[in-house]
Amino acid sequence: MNRAVSAVIKKDFFSITSNRRLFSTILIVPLVLTIVLPSVFVIAVHFVPDDPDVLKLLELLPQEVGTVSVELAVIGLIFNYILPVFFLMIPIMTASVMAASSFVGEKEKRTLETLLYCPLSVKQIFQAKVLASFLFSMLVSLISFAAMLTVLELEVFFLTANLVVPGINWLIILALLSPAIALIAVTLIVKGSAKAQSMEESQQGAVFLIIPVLLLIVGQFTGALLLNVWILLVLSAVCAFLAWILLQRAMGRFTYEMLLK
Repeated sequence: MNRAVSAVIKKDFFSITSNRRLFSTILIVPLVLTIVLPSVFVIAVHFVPDDPDVLKLLELLPQEVGTVSVELAVIGLIFNYILPVFFLMIPIMTASVMAASSFVGEKEKRTLETLLYCPLSVKQIFQAKVLASFLFSMLVSLISFAAMLTVLELEVFFLTANLVVPGINWLIILALLSPAIALIAVTLIVKGSAKAQSMEESQQGAVFLIIPVLLLIVGQFTGALLLNVWILLVLSAVCAFLAWILLQRAMGRFTYEMLLK
């Protein structure tokens, strides 16, 4: 990574963190999904561990719940099967804010012409913008996971004197599936940002990316589709392939004329 690309990435990081409105928007969704909702789940399970709907979900798990209490089994179900899907939404929501402002923000601040004079080709500028948003969304996801794990483990230990063990689902989602989905989202939104005239217009594409994730979340809660390791690996491979195709096509069609319209 050369200095010019690093400078663009640092500038984008500073731009988003110095804007209180945008930065607070980015923080709200991870805070709700990784701290508030998990805490509500844990407290609800502690006081109502034998809810019939939750017990139906337990029957769908590949492992039998015979060695642990129902309460811990339900918490483990929520932690390893429901909460991981939230980490497919976090990078999309983060990208929808940062990537949407990538070129639109330059236009609004009237710094686009200055950016085009930097010692980078237009395709390298596009790559730098995509990389900045991708790294930022992954950073938010990892920090959110660390915060959620810390808070959740403390709550579970305080209520049950036990700890929950992260399953392999977490590794696949954080290392493979979430980055692939983040790259898809970032590529589409940054490309849209180059054509858009406002933040709102640029963010419209993120809505279509959130819908499939919402369906997965509904499937997890209803038990219609519990994502096991093999399903996650297949989804990761498909999304990684789509991300590569989209990135190549987007860079191939990215021109100065597109930016200056």
